[in-house]
Amino acid sequence: MMILKNNMFKLAGLIAASAVISACDSDFNNPVGDKTFSSGDADFTTFVAVGDSLTAGYADGALYLSGQTNSYPNILAQQFAKVGGGSFNQPLVADNLGGLLFGGNPDPDTNPSTFGNRLVLNADATLPRPVPEPVAGTPTTEVFSLQTGTFNNMGVPGAKSFHLTLTDYGNRTGLDVDPATANPYYVRFAPTTSTPIIAAAAGQVPSFFIMWIGNNDVLSYATGGGVATTTVEPIIPPYGTGTDDITDPAVFQATYDGLVGAMTANPAARGVLVNIPDVATIPYFTTVAYNPVPLDQANADKLNTAYTAYNGGVQAAFDAMLIDANELALRTITFAPGLNNAVVITTDDNDLTDLTGLTLPYLRQANANDLLVLTAGSIIGTEAIPGDETTAWGLGTPLQDSHVLIPSEIAAVDTARLAFNATIQAAADANANLILVDAAALMAGINDTGFDYGTGFVDSTYATGGAFSLDGVHPTARGYAIVANAIIDAINTGFNANVAKVDPGAYTTIFVK
Repeated sequence: MMILKNNMFKLAGLIAASAVISACDSDFNNPVGDKTFSSGDADFTTFVAVGDSLTAGYADGALYLSGQTNSYPNILAQQFAKVGGGSFNQPLVADNLGGLLFGGNPDPDTNPSTFGNRLVLNADATLPRPVPEPVAGTPTTEVFSLQTGTFNNMGVPGAKSFHLTLTDYGNRTGLDVDPATANPYYVRFAPTTSTPIIAAAAGQVPSFFIMWIGNNDVLSYATGGGVATTTVEPIIPPYGTGTDDITDPAVFQATYDGLVGAMTANPAARGVLVNIPDVATIPYFTTVAYNPVPLDQANADKLNTAYTAYNGGVQAAFDAMLIDANELALRTITFAPGLNNAVVITTDDNDLTDLTGLTLPYLRQANANDLLVLTAGSIIGTEAIPGDETTAWGLGTPLQDSHVLIPSEIAAVDTARLAFNATIQAAADANANLILVDAAALMAGINDTGFDYGTGFVDSTYATGGAFSLDGVHPTARGYAIVANAIIDAINTGFNANVAKVDPGAYTTIFVK
């Protein structure tokens, strides 16, 4: 998925989870019945994985050594080795800090604070609640110390579908422009400065491959609260797409079909295609409630007084028949003593009638149909102007459009995602050597009911659920093991194989400081 900035989150009621869970006794690595391990109709001799940060093993807001070791492709490669699979090489970073250096500097000038250290949970008893924060230390992974050799894991954090086709995505000179035309993670290990990711992957002539790409084609828009860019990104002029825009489904289809074609140039190759989960099933969008504000009577009265003029203007707009009763109720801002007051948000979009002629902003309180992003939790209730309590974010100062996905934005994300998944499904259906893994259903199940993997249980609860890392988007090592097992199940069914699964309980969850 996308490259996420390392933000510090202040989330009420957060409980620290154990950093390392020991393995449970299980029969995961035993043959099923009288069957012995077998690759079936698949050939794992040359296994290549193509994708984004999920494929790379990104977790906790960074790409670090332990995360790469526990990437789902590496877990799979270890299991494939038991049935004839070959070596599996990854472009490993230098440490477990996760940050990057650019000629000795921790951040490129064009994109500061994006490539910091991984998150850990600070559970110091002196804090009011556990808080995720970047782990201390100076990173040692130098982007310009280029890696040589052939790499089976071609997952590149931040990559969208069409990025896999770009000839300058691994050219370090592209890091010096704004917006960047290259990706530092790929710059590290690109075979040449002009080799597209897909060419480097397909050039290995894989006998077996997995492709999980397309998450960032909607996710970068969603994590930004639906605030898309308005300028065309130089790295993709043929597509007319901004940095955080949703990829046009027609562009995605053409691109994806080309990617599949490249990976299946070897007619004997077998492959797995993985679809795109719903953003509403990951903690980045489900952790911060729309109504998290506790108020006493005095503060509720102060806030109601502060919005008297605004509410009067909304009522006047209704009286003038500029808005209907539903919009009147939606835009009227009220607070009450209690624990569950909704935050105030501003939405510069078409969900609300334009009343700027009456000097009324696009303002309302959030409701259950909205999705607040995880980073909003770090500012709700804090003062936008230090020392001025009337400027508290979400109360006196509305949260910005970038802090929330409203229904129209959620619909835009899901419409595109479903179109992408239809393209992925069609590609799998069109080739008998390809099978589909429904990651959307897997993540929905983890979110809705949790997931019992036999020796334990995970769900999508932020920090404590075990499935997702502290960035709220990427799985923990345990979560990646569950993904690997889902892929193994599909391989065993689709290719008449008997590849052993792993015990997710043997893998870590979050890390506590």
